Amino acid sequence: MSGWKAGDLATPTENAKKEPSQMEGSEEAAVSGNIFIETHDDEGEIGTLDEPISVTLARDVKAILTKFVHVLLPVRSNKALLHDWDLWGPLCLCLTLSLLLHGRSTDHSDDKNTIHFVHVFLLVWGGAGVVTLNSQLLKGKVSFFQSVCTLGYCLLPLTLALLVLRILLSIDSLTPAIIFIKLALVGGALTWSIWASLGFLYDYLAVDRRALAIYPLVLFYLSIGCLIATQKSGLF
Repeated sequence: MSGWKAGDLATPTENAKKEPSQMEGSEEAAVSGNIFIETHDDEGEIGTLDEPISVTLARDVKAILTKFVHVLLPVRSNKALLHDWDLWGPLCLCLTLSLLLHGRSTDHSDDKNTIHFVHVFLLVWGGAGVVTLNSQLLKGKVSFFQSVCTLGYCLLPLTLALLVLRILLSIDSLTPAIIFIKLALVGGALTWSIWASLGFLYDYLAVDRRALAIYPLVLFYLSIGCLIATQKSGLF
């Protein structure tokens, strides 16, 4: 205690007289730093909350196009439609089908026989929902939205066949050659859609009840194929 001096203790008045620059420096040090906080999802990946909208849209479009490629070139070991499902691709295909199948009737008496946009829209989503519920009741191992996503994306061959058919009917009338091409297009697209959908869903259906699950799936695509086969008018 012999080395202690009275001036070693600062009074409150002396503390208040400290230079402002020293106080400001301490405050700046306290609040300095990067306030950006990275968000992570359940799998530990960096979140997309702070990324530009253009980057998000580009990634989503790329994912949709990738799933289209998987449908056109289905590989049974590839489960991309199930593991990374979305409903944007099925929605685009459903809208395209509805617009292309929407009939144009000039005679009011034939209006009741005309295919309307809402008919196709309800057929696609309602049919996909019924097929999915049926597979789940039969102890299928795929979730509702995964199945609807797969069924919707597998409409791509039928949509492409309809587009080609409408273009052909715009160029030429309904001749025997066009009728043959129509049947070949619809038959090939129908087979491709069924084959692609089964390539993704087959392993997730109950082994002893696969036939009961596949039957309504085939009817779903067959009903849409019949609507396409009845087309008689072109795009123009």
